[in-house]
Amino acid sequence: MGYRGDETTGFQSPAQDFIEGVVDLAVLLDLHKPGRYPVRVKGQELRERGISDGDILVVDAAADPKAGKVCVVMVGGDVILAVLRRRGDEWLLRPASGVPIPITGDVEIWATVEALVRRNP
Repeated sequence: MGYRGDETTGFQSPAQDFIEGVVDLAVLLDLHKPGRYPVRVKGQELRERGISDGDILVVDAAADPKAGKVCVVMVGGDVILAVLRRRGDEWLLRPASGVPIPITGDVEIWATVEALVRRNP
């Protein structure tokens, strides 16, 4: 007969009420939702926003972009991270270089960042 935690003698641990089950990141981050993808960061593009090389971003291609959100952007064939900003009626993207990029025909917001996963501190 194997060990069964529910059939022990003695007192139940006071911490028993606080034991959490296994955390399923796919469920927690809603990765089954269409348009939601994990993307690994290469480079130090947005260190000031806490995004580092090797981090995994959970991005949502179906979400509406909003001012202040970090976005995955295609600019002339390059993929970059940039923060979406609004200045009056104009929408701009601010990458780590700090030079604002106006949203024109060769600029496409592919997805917005919804979560960040860091494996090592």
